[in-house]
Amino acid sequence: MTVPSVSRRDRKKAATRQAIADAALRLFLERGYDQVSIRDIADAADVSTATVFKHFSGKEALVFDQDEDRESQLIAAVRQRRSDQSILDALRQHVLDTWPSIEAHPQAAEFTNLVNSTPVLRAYSERMWTRYTDSLSAVIADEFGVGHDNLACVALARFVLEIPVLARGRQDRRAAIEAIFDILTHGWEPPGKPPAP
Repeated sequence: MTVPSVSRRDRKKAATRQAIADAALRLFLERGYDQVSIRDIADAADVSTATVFKHFSGKEALVFDQDEDRESQLIAAVRQRRSDQSILDALRQHVLDTWPSIEAHPQAAEFTNLVNSTPVLRAYSERMWTRYTDSLSAVIADEFGVGHDNLACVALARFVLEIPVLARGRQDRRAAIEAIFDILTHGWEPPGKPPAP
């Protein structure tokens, strides 16, 4: 299968979008979210304010510039899994392949603090998280041929999305992610009880 090449125009658009997002994050971390305007971001990225709005729906979207990519990758992890791979195993692999490196990013703590200390960003993040839950649970439900409001599918999506948060701050993030997926796969056992054979 041939992968279609990305046109020069698309590469330039992607580079401009990334330059804007990088400039915005740098300014937000330096000055604080409320002290930075769209004009400041446009100037720092050497583009017009119209160009900023062509790439981002608003100021909050600049903080979560990879939001749509993350959502589509979650859905792809379920839809494009191997035929012999369970949904849980596909999601386990996806989380292991993506989240530890995000959490290990040198600016991860600053970014988390920025979001948690800014009410408008916290609210945006919660809406984004709800949307992830809705879209992931819907694709899981589709795989099993059940309604999108199926509680088991919604619960699984929500639990999977909480795994990176639960693993955050653990010395061995990968081991923590594996342990949580093991609980989802095999069921919860009281601490200290020997594992079932």
